[in-house]
Amino acid sequence: MNRGDRPALRAEDLQLVRGQREIFQVDQFALTEGEVLALVGPNGAGKTSLLLTLALLHRPTRGYLQVNGTPVTPQNTLALRRQMAVVFQEPLLMDTTVLRNVTTGLRIRGVPREAARRRAQEWLDRLGIGHLAPRSALHLSGGEAQRVNLARALALEPKILFLDEPFSALDYPTRNGLLDELSAILKETRITTLFVTHDYTEIPRLAEQVAVMFAGRVTKRGTVKDILGDIALPGRIPAPWETT
Repeated sequence: MNRGDRPALRAEDLQLVRGQREIFQVDQFALTEGEVLALVGPNGAGKTSLLLTLALLHRPTRGYLQVNGTPVTPQNTLALRRQMAVVFQEPLLMDTTVLRNVTTGLRIRGVPREAARRRAQEWLDRLGIGHLAPRSALHLSGGEAQRVNLARALALEPKILFLDEPFSALDYPTRNGLLDELSAILKETRITTLFVTHDYTEIPRLAEQVAVMFAGRVTKRGTVKDILGDIALPGRIPAPWETT
């Protein structure tokens, strides 16, 4: 079996209910090792809830989850969660230095202090903000803060990376630069990635596959070209959930 044939993440009969409302019901979902999958759909479709459930941050109401061949149980959830990293739209940085923001997760996961510092600095350098290491994280621009957020996630060397609209609050030049850098990083590292976005122009630069959610269901999945076609080009083109 080739590396790309092995499932890094697999879900079956996965359901999340809040109160009396079903947030999503997904019969089958999988990410293969090294795959970058974009998840799209209208507001309220359940994309972020599905991402958080797959990232083991929400407990599903029902269903089966497997991470790198290991079934998820209450006993091993924390250990499996530590194989993952999540980048949200808001960086949610701590009131401390940039370097400390990146090293804290490593230290929690048992990485020795000096090794954590080196790894954090390497990722800050890689993302072009190594010079900001001693600065307070509360005095950064939006783009700088999101670079710290990405460095914090990537320094963990996750087997699976979850990105929940990480560029949506950034201006175009900042977003454009980060997309280029993250695209290069994902191609180099081959980290299995699930990427939620509303901006279809971002998808061809990061993802190879696209899944469409509508009303809590994954309705379509395929290559970027198969699902989006020319949707990333200027002009009014129907969204994937508007087409048959």
